[in-house]
Amino acid sequence: MRTLGVGLHWDELTVGERFRTLNRTITEPDIVAFIGVTGMVETLFTDLTFEGHGGGMRGRVVPAALTYTIIEGLLVQSTMQTTGLALLEVEKKVLKPVFAGDTVHAEVEVTAIRPTSKGNRGVVTTMNTVVNQGGEAVIAYKAVRLMAGRPKD
Repeated sequence: MRTLGVGLHWDELTVGERFRTLNRTITEPDIVAFIGVTGMVETLFTDLTFEGHGGGMRGRVVPAALTYTIIEGLLVQSTMQTTGLALLEVEKKVLKPVFAGDTVHAEVEVTAIRPTSKGNRGVVTTMNTVVNQGGEAVIAYKAVRLMAGRPKD
């Protein structure tokens, strides 16, 4: 019987393959919960009257770490459930701020795949671009992951 929800296996992917995640709107409760759990109580995130001391940002700023982890959650749910074994490396660049009420998704391109020397595992590298509702890239990051292969029959 087939199990629904199983992620992609490394040996089912191809270099150059592209896909996108579902959308996710980041809400005020998301921000409050994230700040509470992480202790990231920076004034920028906790004082709604703070305007960046001349930085020109107005509105409820979302910590970039929250935006990134929401995208990772979408990827785990859709591409790596039971097949993602380890996140080995992340190289991330924050391009624009995200605000409460913004809706984001990731556009993903597989850039490298290689089998490991032992086990039915492979290392998969992707370039992930987080895009807001206006079509603007807000975060770009390379992720290197260890992933399981298709089960042997």
